[in-house]
Order: sequence, then C-alpha cells, then structure tokens
Amino acid sequence: PRTRPSSQAVVPGGRSWSRGRAAKMSCTVGTCNLNQFAMDFEGNVARIIESVEECRKAGARLRLGPELEIPGYGCEDHFLEDDTTTHSWEALAALFDAGCTDDMLCDFGMPVIFQSVRYNCRVYCLNRKVLLVRPKLFLANDGNYRETRWFTRWQYGWTLKQCHLPPEISPSAGGQLVAPIG
Repeated sequence: PRTRPSSQAVVPGGRSWSRGRAAKMSCTVGTCNLNQFAMDFEGNVARIIESVEECRKAGARLRLGPELEIPGYGCEDHFLEDDTTTHSWEALAALFDAGCTDDMLCDFGMPVIFQSVRYNCRVYCLNRKVLLVRPKLFLANDGNYRETRWFTRWQYGWTLKQCHLPPEISPSAGGQLVAPIG
C-alpha cells in the first residue's frame, strides 16, 4: 500500500490572549491510496492494518482511507446484498481488535444501512469507538459511475441522527450501541 503522510499540516489553534497572537498546532495526516479488491475482506483488512502501521511510524494522528476501502469500491451489485454490509462491520471490528484506532483518528470507507436505506459512508473511529458515520451527500452517477444504483444520498444535510450499530461491532467497540450519523 502507498501511504504518504503529509508534511506537517498546520492548523490554526486557539488564540493566546495573554500574548496577543494566534497559537499554532500541527498534525501529521496519513492519506492512503490502497490497492483494494472487491469482496476481499480479509485481504483488504490486512492492507488497511499495514497502512495504519505506516501512518503510525510516520507520526500521523489522523489516517484518511479511500472510499469504500473495506469492501472494495468495485463490488457493484454485491452492495445490494446485506452480507456485504455485515462483513464490512465485521471487518471494522477486526480493525478495532487489531488496535488500528488506538490513539489515532481513522477514517474508513464502507457501506452502512440506516433505517433500511443503504449509504456510502465514511466511518470516523478513535480508540475503538465509532465517533461519526458520515454518508455521502452527492453520488457519482455519470460516465462509468452508477452509485445511485446501490446507494442513496444523505438527504438530511448537516442534521445528525442516532444510528443503532449492528451486533457485529458492539463487542469490539466496548459495548457501544449507537453512534451519530449525518
């Protein structure tokens, strides 16, 4: 896998009112472009774990993975099968069990079913907890892309709702049952 942490990205911190100038904090971000294969959950998880280890060695505190990296982007009509989503949650549990999210904010791509609707999501995790499930607002539906065949766009804007997590993730997430989605 190719993992390239950016050179120390500088983000503005809080103002230091006692000195009259803005304080700055830096954060190393690991962005990953992995060679994932459709429906190869075991192999995809192994490549994700390897990319997390590379990010850690580079000092990254935030790891950003590719879209639908857990099941693989090219699953096509397999996205319509509930097993694909179930296996994605099982793979996320394996990433938790491997310690991938320990002290590193990780962004994983996977399908999520919320209120019987399938979404293409980013799942933000830290310390074996799901912090946020973020569905795509806009789906690619031209040229070679037919995402609307398999997914629904998030129609609630920036509104957060409660997503009940499936039983596949709960034991690895310390018993977590819900996470915000939106």
